[in-house]
Amino acid sequence: MLTLKHAVLSFGFLVAAMLGSVGPATAAAATPYCGLAWGSLPKVNDALSPAALSDMRTGQHGCYDRVVFEFQGPATGYHVNYADHVYSEGKGQELNLAGGAKLNVQLQEPAYDVQTGASTYRHGVGGHVADVNGYRTLRDVAYGGSSEGYTTFGLGVRARLPFRVFTLAGPGTHSRLVIDVAHQWSQ
Repeated sequence: MLTLKHAVLSFGFLVAAMLGSVGPATAAAATPYCGLAWGSLPKVNDALSPAALSDMRTGQHGCYDRVVFEFQGPATGYHVNYADHVYSEGKGQELNLAGGAKLNVQLQEPAYDVQTGASTYRHGVGGHVADVNGYRTLRDVAYGGSSEGYTTFGLGVRARLPFRVFTLAGPGTHSRLVIDVAHQWSQ
């Protein structure tokens, strides 16, 4: 015969099992891919710099694809976020980017010498500036121009994946801003 105490305990275990707090786990918590725990929310550092952009390059790593921007001096300012559209500086024309997701990269540094106005990064606006054919995550890199101290790039990404942004000093008096985009969310 079932007593009230046994009925309450049985009901409690049934509710707990339904909520997943008792009994075997239905799914283990996902472990970070390659130990990366970056996320996909916007990354921002509101620091303007007159250090001019001089170069941009890409690379592939075991766990992520990388974009590196090099500046002629210390540079630290950026706004990097996933967006439905990425627009050029000045004219506001949409950049046509390959991939399932788009990273809007706004560097808070110019792509020209602030004293002379001479271009320091010579690529056509809207132009695809890196060959990322065969990359696991990056699908496209396009230059969106530079105006009033801001420079825009659009990164076409396979999907909305975790990314990080950081700066490095050097070489010499130069600095670099690095964007790494993970190949996947978790293992």
